[in-house]
Order: sequence, then structure tokens, then C-alpha cells
Amino acid sequence: MAYSEKLADKIRQALAAVPHVEEKKMFGRIAFMVNGKMCLTAGPGQMMCRIDPAIHAEAVKKDGCRTVIMKGREYKGFVYVNEDHLSTKKDFNYWVALALEFNKNGKPA
Repeated sequence: MAYSEKLADKIRQALAAVPHVEEKKMFGRIAFMVNGKMCLTAGPGQMMCRIDPAIHAEAVKKDGCRTVIMKGREYKGFVYVNEDHLSTKKDFNYWVALALEFNKNGKPA
């Protein structure tokens, strides 16, 4: 399995009441699209959150959080959060809320 099914299930539950959610397999992960925009992904041992780039620098200071880097390029507004830093409901909900808040005004990625 290329992604954490446990984490994917937690994300599904968190988004159950959110309208216009679609799941897509991408890059060996499962992406959760909200309103046609990538919002969260479940990967192997981590969740990717698309957040407001304006808070990116502050977000990556949190334990277990780091910038998404693909092909040597840093993606401001995209962060990975290690699954072991999402074990409490409070911590998990914090990251989901940041991603959903940005999704309201973010452009499709």
C-alpha cells in the first residue's frame, strides 16, 4: 500500500459533512479534492495539507511539519505533516481546518 489507509479513513471522516469532496489517486497517494481543488492527501506515514502560503513559514515551525519538495522545488503553501504528529484529535483537526480554510479562496493547483 502506497498510502496509509488509516490516515485516509481519518480524512474521510473529517470531510464527511463537507460538500463537493472527491477522492483521486495521485502520485501513489490518495488526494482529497474539495470544490475541485486539492486540499489534503494521505500518503505513507504523512498527510499533505494545502494551506495559505501566507502562513507557510509559521506552519513549518511546528513539530512534524515540513515543506513539500518535488523535483528539487519547494512548494510554498503545501506541507507534509507526519502521521505520528496527527495522533490527537486536536492536532489532526488543526491541520484539516487550515486546509479547508485555504480551500475556500485558493485557486486550483
